[in-house]
Amino acid sequence: MPKRTKNSRMCVFCREKKDPSAFLRIVRLPDGTVTLDETGRLNGRGAYLCPSSVCLDGARKSRAFDRALKISVPESIYSVLADWIRGKNDVH
Repeated sequence: MPKRTKNSRMCVFCREKKDPSAFLRIVRLPDGTVTLDETGRLNGRGAYLCPSSVCLDGARKSRAFDRALKISVPESIYSVLADWIRGKNDVH
């Protein structure tokens, strides 16, 4: 029997596959709100994004989150993601 591998996820914009911990997760909660899932454990429909400004800008322009989450993602989520990515890049 083959060994089971760890699940991989795909960026909504660049389509690169990685371990889920390498991505930012955006989730549509059961009540319909959209939020950044820093723990990766929130219940709801999730979409993954590489933590780069290139993927964020591309996902915003192509409306990739809207399609993946099947809801219109508010502009405030994109600003939260941009702040998170900027803060992460300042640390390193």
